[in-house]
Amino acid sequence: MKIHWKNKYLYWGLTAFAVVSASMLFYFLLFRMEVVFGGLKKLISILMPVICGAIIAYLLIPIVNFQERHFYKFLIKKKHITPSKTQRKVIRYAGIGFALIFAFFIIYSLLAMIMPSIIESIISIINDSPRYVQNIRHWLESLLKDNPEWKTAVFSYMEQYSPRIENFLNDQILPQLKAILQHLSTGVFGTLVFLKNLLIGLIISVYLMAGKEELVTQSKMFIYAFFSTEHANNVVKGVRFIHKTFIGFIIGKIIDSVIIGILCYIGTSVIGTPYALLVSVVVGVTNVIPFFGPYLGAIPSAFIILMVNPMQCLYFLIFILALQQFDGNILGPKILGNSTGLSSFMVIVAILLFGGLMGIFGMIIGVPIVAVILAGLKTFRSYNLRKKAMPMEEKVYTHMEYMNPETRLPVDFTVDESGMDTENKKEEEDK
Repeated sequence: MKIHWKNKYLYWGLTAFAVVSASMLFYFLLFRMEVVFGGLKKLISILMPVICGAIIAYLLIPIVNFQERHFYKFLIKKKHITPSKTQRKVIRYAGIGFALIFAFFIIYSLLAMIMPSIIESIISIINDSPRYVQNIRHWLESLLKDNPEWKTAVFSYMEQYSPRIENFLNDQILPQLKAILQHLSTGVFGTLVFLKNLLIGLIISVYLMAGKEELVTQSKMFIYAFFSTEHANNVVKGVRFIHKTFIGFIIGKIIDSVIIGILCYIGTSVIGTPYALLVSVVVGVTNVIPFFGPYLGAIPSAFIILMVNPMQCLYFLIFILALQQFDGNILGPKILGNSTGLSSFMVIVAILLFGGLMGIFGMIIGVPIVAVILAGLKTFRSYNLRKKAMPMEEKVYTHMEYMNPETRLPVDFTVDESGMDTENKKEEEDK
């Protein structure tokens, strides 16, 4: 039996079914939110190897593309050889292998050089915490010697809370750090054996990087098959913008944070800051988080230095303030440019919103996500303004009082269509 899809009864029946299904789905989402989030969490845990593989491939594809581009130039221009399909495949897999080895070498080298010193510094801080408490006590005594009331209040609080902090450090933090140190001492590659998701993700990332052109081609075919040409072009353009925003922001922020960490280590070593390597790693890692990152790294670092030497803490805060000014006004704009185009207010909103939803990871990716959303809204706004034959320049609406329905042009607060000042015109009408 042939189904006549243009039959109006069938059309209204399908429409009613869609409305009822959407209403039931909305009700379920509204009053059974914990079930939805539980299902999403389970789905994400199942697909975590695929997600890990996609992230690894996304971060390593620029390295693969860079190698292929320069190797093809060398073969074609220098050797006058046009690679065959098999040779291109060999070049692709060689580039993927190099990218993976390069990434592992960088991660392993950083962990091998930095991690033992960091763990040693943290254990030293915990073991020497009673001496650091005494240092702070002597410093406060000299600072508050002319204010006996303040001195009594401060020392009473110290005597009340310092034993609790010391017990927490010795009983909770130190055993966990020793366990982590023993676990890491077996080597990063031995640890990866137990990380099933990451291992499967690595395998998936190889397939994704090897067949990236085919994946892009298939995606484009689906987009142009399901959408009109105009809408499909907009979708492809939007995906390119998303890719450019994310890859530019993430890679730029990583490079910026590495440079800031190195500069912080050099500066803290010069001024004699205690635990310079530990402090520099904290500052560099937290610098990945926009806006709040420098403060999140500076506050615990300053507290650690304060326990050892209060004056060095003051020098460190002055140095960090100068370093962050250099990063925010010179280094950051040079590396990142205008990759997001967000105002400071929207950056704060993005970090707070996605940080509350997804934690530290959300604070990192929140800014490019909000940048993409706002860019989509602006595109939709421009489309509708163009459709209504209205001006699309923002400056036109700055001093607008209302929109003339006939000319569809804005009228300023002070000047109307006749060119007469609005207040003067009111005075003329009153007379």
